[in-house]
Amino acid sequence: MQTTIDANTRASAAPAAAPLLDVRNIEVVYDDVILVLRGLSMEVPKGAIVALLGANGAGKSTTLKAISGLLKTEDGEVTRGEIVFDGERIDGTDPDRIVRRGIFQVMEGRRIVADMTCLENLRLGAFTRRDSEVSRDIEMVYNYFPRLKERTGLAGYLSGGEQQMLAIGRALMARPKMILMDEPSMGLSPLLVKEVFAIIKKINRDLGVTILLVEQNARAALSVASHGYIMEQGKVVLDGTADELRDNEDVKEFYLGGAGDQRKSFKNLKSFKRRKRWL
Repeated sequence: MQTTIDANTRASAAPAAAPLLDVRNIEVVYDDVILVLRGLSMEVPKGAIVALLGANGAGKSTTLKAISGLLKTEDGEVTRGEIVFDGERIDGTDPDRIVRRGIFQVMEGRRIVADMTCLENLRLGAFTRRDSEVSRDIEMVYNYFPRLKERTGLAGYLSGGEQQMLAIGRALMARPKMILMDEPSMGLSPLLVKEVFAIIKKINRDLGVTILLVEQNARAALSVASHGYIMEQGKVVLDGTADELRDNEDVKEFYLGGAGDQRKSFKNLKSFKRRKRWL
């Protein structure tokens, strides 16, 4: 007698798709002595927006720099673990080669070139490309950020919101598979924060670009992300879907304004579930 396997059984038996980015138990040391990341692990699925949350000094920006290769510019080094992107290890790889592999980091504070025009900044984002479609992609960026097309002067005279839009547009010019965004809401008014995050969500939906989003504005980040990780003292202490994190009482108390006058630390939370999952 022929055995029938229903669709649900087949689906559960199928192996899970490999993540686009897989950070495996990494440690990061600055100046050969300062341990900043302490066995951090996380996964970012292809096509997703994942939020990395935490207070100042938790290690969020260091995590992004470890992925993009920029640790080398600050005497930092991944001393343990590995970072796998699109099936290949990239820890220790030079930043320009990582950009060519498909990762572009939008730095904290925008870091646009102030004495160049918007157009020149956008062309700078395409410096790794050798194709003939740069002009078409500039028009695509202008479709997402119409204000940039109107600004013909030097980028240093743009408002904070416009500079953030230019930084994201410059990242798109590299045609990345993944964008690392470091505090895109920093220094922006609540109205501009809402606008920038709506555009981030639209870019992810339209272009399928995977986004790892570092934010202190947890509410804004979880409004666009599908999954989130919370860091404290150089390691992940909690992770889950955006809905799970929004409904978690500890997250509400610590990040979403539900604590009154008291704030709770994640330092003493048990992490056996994470160890069982990742080690």
